[in-house]
Amino acid sequence: MKKLKLDIIGLSYSQTQSGAYALVLGEVSGRRRLPIIIGGFEAQAIAIEIEKMTPSRPLTHDLFKSFAEAYHIHIQEVIIYNLVEGVFYSKLVCSDGKKTLEIDARSSDAIALAVRFGCPIYTYEFILASAGIVIEGNDFVFLDNIEPVEEPKITGNNYTSFSDQELQTKLQQALTEEAYEKAAKIRDEIAKRKNT
Repeated sequence: MKKLKLDIIGLSYSQTQSGAYALVLGEVSGRRRLPIIIGGFEAQAIAIEIEKMTPSRPLTHDLFKSFAEAYHIHIQEVIIYNLVEGVFYSKLVCSDGKKTLEIDARSSDAIALAVRFGCPIYTYEFILASAGIVIEGNDFVFLDNIEPVEEPKITGNNYTSFSDQELQTKLQQALTEEAYEKAAKIRDEIAKRKNT
């Protein structure tokens, strides 16, 4: 299977899960975005490295990098290789120069290590096709310093009462507001209608 390279677009507070964050990855050669819900600790670990901040004591991911480098192990790439019931599965492709191994990891940890090792992040088409959000037009979205947007809480699937055109409008509005989780729910309703 052909791998598709991803870049980190940014982090924002999760609008649906308290204490969680949305890590948004973007397709390098396209307009699709892949939002992944991660915990606060992993979000902090990713943000600290992206911002080139130095914590007073090493974080767990920094310790892992120091440990790996002490034994001449390098992470060559991270691959988000599967998606099952909303859970992303990732692996680290590691090498000591003689042998290459793949190690299973949570996607949030794998990406926190990818930013520390400066290695590329990849996924496959079927994952972007099923969980990706398409950015249309020339609206490229960056999530630097995003504050959470207050919106009514959605209980269940309240999008069933909207027409197809209303759903498309709401999807574009959610993407403009960078409300990726809301956009994913709307996208799921649109996809469900196409399959029935």
